[in-house]
Amino acid sequence: MRRERVDRLLLGLAAAVLAFVFAAVITSVVLVVSGHNPLHVLEQMASYGTSANSEATIVNNATTYYLSAIAVAIGFRMNLFNIGVDGQYRLAAILSAAVGGSWALPTGLRQAAVILTAALVGALWAGIAGLLKVTRGVSEVISTIMLNYIATGVVAYLLTPKLLAVTSAGSNNIGTKPIPPSGQVGGFSLIPGADTQVYGLVLLAVAVGVGFHVLVNRTRFGFDLRATGRSSSAALASGVDVRRMVLTSMVLSGAVAGLVGMPNLLGESHTYSLDFPSGLGFTGIAIALLGRNNPVGIAFGALLWAFLDQSALILDINGVPKEIVQITQGTVVLSVVVAYELVRRLDLVRQQRRVAAQLSSRPGVPAEVAA
Repeated sequence: MRRERVDRLLLGLAAAVLAFVFAAVITSVVLVVSGHNPLHVLEQMASYGTSANSEATIVNNATTYYLSAIAVAIGFRMNLFNIGVDGQYRLAAILSAAVGGSWALPTGLRQAAVILTAALVGALWAGIAGLLKVTRGVSEVISTIMLNYIATGVVAYLLTPKLLAVTSAGSNNIGTKPIPPSGQVGGFSLIPGADTQVYGLVLLAVAVGVGFHVLVNRTRFGFDLRATGRSSSAALASGVDVRRMVLTSMVLSGAVAGLVGMPNLLGESHTYSLDFPSGLGFTGIAIALLGRNNPVGIAFGALLWAFLDQSALILDINGVPKEIVQITQGTVVLSVVVAYELVRRLDLVRQQRRVAAQLSSRPGVPAEVAA
């Protein structure tokens, strides 16, 4: 059993290395065709991306990416495609920002109220898709995409001076009432020499990752979740309430999605305004695929994604299109998916051969059965 685990670990590492080598080759070819030296470009990206301030920014961006990817991964474990993380976190962010800027609560309680509001709003919004699936059989892909559009309209409606928005002093931007210092979460000077602090809510992301691991791998609910994801009919035959699992998974996924905007809201912007980060839900889908729905793999995927985003900033200055990085990100995800599928098939053939060898060594087993 131990040898089998080691072999699988080595195959997994080989798949990741193969994918990144393939992505590097594709990116290099694109750079050569566009008239740039790949080694010089990579050197620029590595130099800029490993500066102290860049490292702090990478950790901050990776924190939000990580939460988004975990929200997606919860659905993936159930074969559910929660495409609506983007709408869930933006709706949660604006309503929780309004709560934080309006309610007068003591330090500690105000932060808790904001975070709980965000998780509750995200859970309720995702729960609509789950309810439609278990009661009317509506595909969660269609319903979450439509809910994204509805959320965009609702956020635009709420972010008006007649409702939740106020004009930002000294600019044309509008946003919710700023959260006072008693409701903010300070950062850490985690990177030596960096002027930028790391979000304090990076600890929240770590807690969510640990909770996800424990829930999926150490609880009865996690066992039912994985069983239903592999075969809903087999899970139903063994006594699992599949409808309840679908609804619960969507609600949990939405609750985590609601937290995506919290590190930025409580640690930096302190208000939901027109320039609040968007598109994080779709980035989470790519990172969940990159990390194979594993909390540790997702962490590395989020850091890699954030590094590529940050290091791309230097490319424009030096006359290299920063879209090169988007090609790299897309190629990495595609390569990882293909490489892991190849490794899965290789592992399956290896297991079949091992079982056949064990059967052939037993006396009385017909040759055709062993083969």
